[in-house]
Amino acid sequence: MESLASKNPAIEVLRSIRDLHPAHYLFKIEHFSILLEEDIEKCESDDFEAEGYMWRLSLYPKGNKGRNGDGHISLYLTITDTCHLPPGWEVNAQFRFFIYNHIEDKYLTIEDAKAGTRRFHQMRTERGFAQLLSLDTFNHPLEGYLFDDSCMFGVEVFVIKYAGRGQILSMIREPKNNSFTWTVENFSSLMDDRVYSEVFEVEGQKWSLVLHPKGHGKGRGEYVSIFLSVANHEARPLNWKVYAKYKLRIRCSAFPPVEKVASCWFCSSILSWGFSNFTLLSGLRDTCYCFLPADTLIVEVEIMVMSATKNLP
Repeated sequence: MESLASKNPAIEVLRSIRDLHPAHYLFKIEHFSILLEEDIEKCESDDFEAEGYMWRLSLYPKGNKGRNGDGHISLYLTITDTCHLPPGWEVNAQFRFFIYNHIEDKYLTIEDAKAGTRRFHQMRTERGFAQLLSLDTFNHPLEGYLFDDSCMFGVEVFVIKYAGRGQILSMIREPKNNSFTWTVENFSSLMDDRVYSEVFEVEGQKWSLVLHPKGHGKGRGEYVSIFLSVANHEARPLNWKVYAKYKLRIRCSAFPPVEKVASCWFCSSILSWGFSNFTLLSGLRDTCYCFLPADTLIVEVEIMVMSATKNLP
C-alpha cells in the first residue's frame, strides 16, 4: 500500500493506494454524467449488511454544499434499520471508503486520519467526508476514476464491539488476616523432602507454606528452605498473575526470630518463591538458640502487600 497522507491537518483524512478490493460493499454508478445533468443532489445505494448491522452509502455527485463540500465528491456511510436496535443504542465503527482507478487497476482508499473510530447513535446516523475527492481530479480523464462515464465506490466497515470482559487490579497494603502460623512437630523425624502447611486464605487467594527440612537446591544438606506457594493455581484463569510481598519467619523462644522478606509475581511458571538458604540447619539444631523446643518448629508468614483482581462489572 502506498501512503498519500495529507499534510494539511484541517483535512484530517488519510489517502492511500491498494490493490485489494473492499471487503464489504461496492457501489458502481454507470452514466455518472446524468446525475450531474439532472442536478441530482444525492444518490444512495441499497442497504447492505456488515459486522451484524445494516448500512447504506450516500453519494453527493456535486458535493454536500451544506457541509462545505462544494466542488468535491461527498460520500457518507449511514447506519440503517435502527428501529430494531435497542433504546440508547450506540455503534462504534472504523470505516474506509474506496474509489476505483480504472487506469491503474487499483483503489484509492480514504479514511479518517485522526479519529479512527467513529460513533454512530440516534442523533448521528451518518458519517463520512464532505471533501472526499475534488471534482476536478475525479473528472479528469488521466486520473482514471471516471472511465466510460462509469465509476465505482466501496466501503469497509469494522465495528468495535465491547466483549464485556475486563479486570480490576487492586494493590493492597497490609491485607486483612495477613498472617499465618504453622507449627511443625517432630521436626527431627521428618523424612519427606518437602512438607506442606495447611492452606490459608488472604484476600481470596489461597496459599500454603512449603518447608524443606533438609534443604532444597543450593541449600540442600546445610540449610532449611522455606517457600510461599500458590495453593489454588489449577482453578485460576490462563496467564494469571498475583503479586505478594511477604515476610517469612522462624520463631525462637529465647531470641529474636529469623526472618527474611521476599516479593514475587506468582504465575503458572512460578508457583513457589522463597529461600533455599533460609537458615542453617546447624544453628536450628543448636539448643542454645531454642529454635526447636520439644522438637517443634514454628514457621510464620506475614503478607505485607498483595495484588487482588476481580472482573469488571
